[in-house]
Amino acid sequence: MITLPEKWRSGEIAIIGLGKSGVAAARLLRREGLRVYASDSASSDGVREGAKALRAEGADADIGSHDLERISRASLVVASPGVPPDASALERAHEARVPVVSEIEIALRALPEAKVIAVTGTNGKTTTTALVGHLLRAIGLDAIDAGNIGTPLAAVAMERKPPRWIALELSSFQLHDTPGIAPTVGVLTNLAPDHLDRYATVEEYYADKKLLFRNAKTISRWVVNGDDRAAIDLAREAVGTHKHFSLRQPDADATYDRENDMLVVGGSPLLPRRELNLFGDHNVANALAASLAVMIADKGNATPEARARIGDGLRTFHALKHRLEIAGESNGVMWINDSKATNVSSTLVAIQGMTRPTILLLGGRHKGEPYRALVEPLRRNGKAVVAYGEAAPIIEQDLRGVVPLERLGSDFDEVIARARALASPGDVVLLSPACSSYDMFKNYEERGATFKRLAVGGRQ
Repeated sequence: MITLPEKWRSGEIAIIGLGKSGVAAARLLRREGLRVYASDSASSDGVREGAKALRAEGADADIGSHDLERISRASLVVASPGVPPDASALERAHEARVPVVSEIEIALRALPEAKVIAVTGTNGKTTTTALVGHLLRAIGLDAIDAGNIGTPLAAVAMERKPPRWIALELSSFQLHDTPGIAPTVGVLTNLAPDHLDRYATVEEYYADKKLLFRNAKTISRWVVNGDDRAAIDLAREAVGTHKHFSLRQPDADATYDRENDMLVVGGSPLLPRRELNLFGDHNVANALAASLAVMIADKGNATPEARARIGDGLRTFHALKHRLEIAGESNGVMWINDSKATNVSSTLVAIQGMTRPTILLLGGRHKGEPYRALVEPLRRNGKAVVAYGEAAPIIEQDLRGVVPLERLGSDFDEVIARARALASPGDVVLLSPACSSYDMFKNYEERGATFKRLAVGGRQ
């Protein structure tokens, strides 16, 4: 049963966007017997399949266009996160004063008993969410990863017996339209400029991140990056218990004791760093954040036995696909797939984590950020930059003269071939684009899969 206001239930609910989350929300609402109209301005094969499935369940669905008048008469609009706020369908809804919420909001109202550890931030949120879910399962709890990580929360809500615990990744877009968010624990991994192709200012982007704390209460628990001043400032006014993780502060609630190579949580050693199978200090921070969030979520999660299981869980966790994922090694050259790095700050972290001469593949669709932040780590670790795609001219302008830079077009086979020609035994070829993929690929997953297929051995 979904707890919805009667005024929302009384009319037709419009779903804008027929991606995974939109289809899942529509199916959940139809299961409740509510009237649903779904539409998408695209008409791809995936959208067609989604529309066909919804029609079979009794919903009306349009592809390739929106019925704006019908949307203006809806009792509620559910917006998919990929739909920009200036889309005609959403503008019409706002003009007609129709409430707009996310698929997450609908699903949360169907999961009143769930214990949610919600994760947001500019970088690291997907890995941290996956770590949270993995650690919850490691200590024997029934848990699932959902939200922006890939599985729509509405799909979880439709399970016959939904899991008690949910590791929930939330993007800024999802937070914007989720007024009911009130997690058991909320995690803010970090803040840096991003999505400036969608937000007019970085302040607007940060304001959406701040909505994680919109329903803070004295019983709320928050885990915040103690090394990130912007994150600390954003969370400062939220009532509840605040805990911090840090790579530099020995008195933080979760910290990295670099001298003894030890992850320390709650003042006690948890795991030697060498036993964490993840690249880079940023992943140490993700592991600290996830471990701390799981431990403070429930008293039973911090017993000596639970701590030991959390340590074991960290040992068995491996890098997610397209996130500093080793694609393979050929002729002494390591190929690393970091296709998920769709902003400059994420690519900055990736380059900083390299310990071998690095050929950086940088490009795609520009997202409004300058690339000058990459200058210093490139000078330390960079051997060359291959700039490609729509952003190549801007990348060349920002990074010319820092390290050897070659500008190519939008032929990804050519990009990989040139990287192979530039690489010598002992080098790394790193795909960490700092851009979205939409000029050349459907999404970052397709970009990463193509990189992996072409990279090692040059298979076409």
